[in-house]
Amino acid sequence: MARTLYVGNLPWTAKPEDIASFFGNYGEVISSRIITDRETGRSRGFGFVEVADADAERMVEAANGADMGGRPITVKE
Repeated sequence: MARTLYVGNLPWTAKPEDIASFFGNYGEVISSRIITDRETGRSRGFGFVEVADADAERMVEAANGADMGGRPITVKE
């Protein structure tokens, strides 16, 4: 099974690969995506990471408030 985690307050320059790499330090990442503005294509500052069910709780605890690109990110299930 997999769980999807919300990741907020992302740096504007973050790419899906950056998020996958960041969360890969805490467990298995299945996929990641950043939500973009439909008209401009610019990041909206949040995204989602699909992770292994067994690693989800540990990832939320470890990554919530962690620094990514100079910004404290918010991580919730």
